[in-house]
Amino acid sequence: MRVTELTGLPDGVPEHLEDEGIEALYPPQAEAVERGVTEGKSLVASVPTASGKTLIAELAMLAAVERGEKALYIVPLRALAGEKASAFERFERFDLSVGVSTGNYESDGERLANNDVIVATSEKVDSLVRNGAAWVDRLGCVVADEVHLVDDAHRGPTLEVTLAKLRARVEGLQTVALSATVGNADELAAWLDAELVDSDWRPIELRTGVHYGQALHLDDGTTRELPVERGENQTAAIVRDTLHDDGSTLVFVNSRRNAEGAAKRLASVVAKELTDDQRVELAAVAEEIRAVSDTETSETLASAVERGAAFHHAGLAKEHRELVEDAFRDRLVRTVCATPTLAAGVNTPARRVVVRDWQRYDGDAGGMQPLDVLEVHQMFGRAGRPGLDPYGEAVLVTDDHDGLEGLFDRYIYADPEPVRSKLAAEPALRTHVLATIATGFAATRSALLEFLDGTLYAEQTDEVGRLASVTDDVLAYLDANGFVKRDGDGLRATETGHLVSRLYVDPMSAAEMIHGLRAADADTTPLGFYHLVSRTPDMYELYLRSGDRETYTELLYERADEIPGSTPSEFSEGEFEDWLAALKTAALMEDWTEELDEDRIAERYGVGPGDIRGKTETAEWLLGAAERLAGELDLDCVHAVRDARKRVDYGVREELLDLAGVRGVGRKRARRLYRAGVEDRSELRNADKSTVLGALRGRRKTAESVLAAAGHPNPEMDDVAADPTAAPDDGAGTGGRNDAGETDGQASLGDFE
Repeated sequence: MRVTELTGLPDGVPEHLEDEGIEALYPPQAEAVERGVTEGKSLVASVPTASGKTLIAELAMLAAVERGEKALYIVPLRALAGEKASAFERFERFDLSVGVSTGNYESDGERLANNDVIVATSEKVDSLVRNGAAWVDRLGCVVADEVHLVDDAHRGPTLEVTLAKLRARVEGLQTVALSATVGNADELAAWLDAELVDSDWRPIELRTGVHYGQALHLDDGTTRELPVERGENQTAAIVRDTLHDDGSTLVFVNSRRNAEGAAKRLASVVAKELTDDQRVELAAVAEEIRAVSDTETSETLASAVERGAAFHHAGLAKEHRELVEDAFRDRLVRTVCATPTLAAGVNTPARRVVVRDWQRYDGDAGGMQPLDVLEVHQMFGRAGRPGLDPYGEAVLVTDDHDGLEGLFDRYIYADPEPVRSKLAAEPALRTHVLATIATGFAATRSALLEFLDGTLYAEQTDEVGRLASVTDDVLAYLDANGFVKRDGDGLRATETGHLVSRLYVDPMSAAEMIHGLRAADADTTPLGFYHLVSRTPDMYELYLRSGDRETYTELLYERADEIPGSTPSEFSEGEFEDWLAALKTAALMEDWTEELDEDRIAERYGVGPGDIRGKTETAEWLLGAAERLAGELDLDCVHAVRDARKRVDYGVREELLDLAGVRGVGRKRARRLYRAGVEDRSELRNADKSTVLGALRGRRKTAESVLAAAGHPNPEMDDVAADPTAAPDDGAGTGGRNDAGETDGQASLGDFE
């Protein structure tokens, strides 16, 4: 089917697609059109990566906008939202607007009302529904990208319930679900009352196989020589061979440490193939990486990038990951070693994919376990860039002859597992049952069960009564903690329950926070509030490493009076360990608010800059919820919680709170200004401009924007000379302290020059 034959789209869209080089639809795209995707029909597209799923979604959304409706595109990861929104913005020439929302759970509802196409994560969509976003009723099309992730125990239930709510709320809503090839796409289609496009077609050939000995053994039965030189490992040999064919390589490993180690080793392979011009360009990217943070992780990444390799994992800062992805797409970085998170939809294809590690540690199983077939096939799908590579090749590695046959049977010839709902577990249901009651979807137990009957779990289960039993347990918990009231079959959310639902916290987190807030007194310090939110289910605590139990037990007994709530007995092994893990997490936040150097924090707690960012952002969100709960309950600690929240948000000591709150100032600049004698917002508003310019390292545009944000009557810096006595001495302290009480140079997350 040629694109010029498409109907139901805004005028000019088919011609625009043709101008982009899309003259004819891929077979799965043509089948989707034939099944009515541009006519408002629901559809499940289960097709391989790079086979045109996004265009199917675009056609559905554009047709909805042409019908006068709104379209919603749900992504699984925040990192994908901006990428997808940027891609959709090319259609703004057709008089439609694109909005993206991934931030604060209570914001954006009205802002998005004026957009025709909205991109958001499932968690954000769920929160928008809870907070009464009226534009949801004007939706004509919702697209669920990577819908097979309903199988994920952590994020799957939210996606599942969100789709069920949207379909229950908007009559006739077109649902377009995009998925990798799964074993039960027909069940997904039945759940969504949708047409099914189930295809294994790809625009370029994907070869899969196993490297063993001195050769690649491919799925078509052929063998190709790929020798491993003396002292070289198999992955290095594959990367070298790919470089000689002018290709790039993605290497998937099972841990952050392995990703970093492999990237360092493979950098020496790539470096031999670089031109002088490439070295210059890579050096520039490396400097951008170093500017993101001054941690050891940042330096290790920059050093690898200078030699043409990189690593990618969740411990990196967002800016790190984006720089790596961009450099890889631009073919500057030729090899990326990644944990499986990179396979989850981020657009980073390569000529070759190497799945070096097909097992990873599973805490529940107590050891290494094989990856799912679906996950490995997702990694395979990154092989081959349409229009750039003649083919894609995905390779597993083994040094065992028996393993050769085993890997073919386990992954090459195997079908992906069926997707299974994870909804019928009490932790998953707590938040969604409360929200369903609070938002008026169900006012009785009967109506609640009827709503849940529209979920994938209800479609799949043959356990009669299982969902009702778990739901009754959840209702009993919500009733006992004052979030809902029950009157026979009737259900009603209390004022606190409504607030908890809008705040988007797990009711168990809210119950823990309420208990702790009521126990708070004059001795409760910011550390105590950080501990309170760290022991909730919504915070992933830091692990206790060898020796940590003794360290944090000692710290606990030194500072127990600062922590609200009752400390568990040391004989309650699990509870006490969790309490100490929460204390370790709280200690990280305290170090951050005491302006300890970021590198020191990373070293002390064994984390990366991305982990520090993630912990502090989660703490700020949960402390914001605690502040609202304290206000709702009229508790005296509300102001103390607010100060703790602001400190962890800005990463500063108490004396910098006012100054750091000025837009554009942040952590590092606040400390520089403070040391130059500018101590708060009012002083900044009336400050001597030469002092401000000196404190901000002579950066005129930065100084002008900071002064303007503070309300300075004349922020322009023309003809102003920086006061050298106000310039920061970066060799001296900026507020953070080391173990000896001496000041350190300070780094900052979120304050990049």
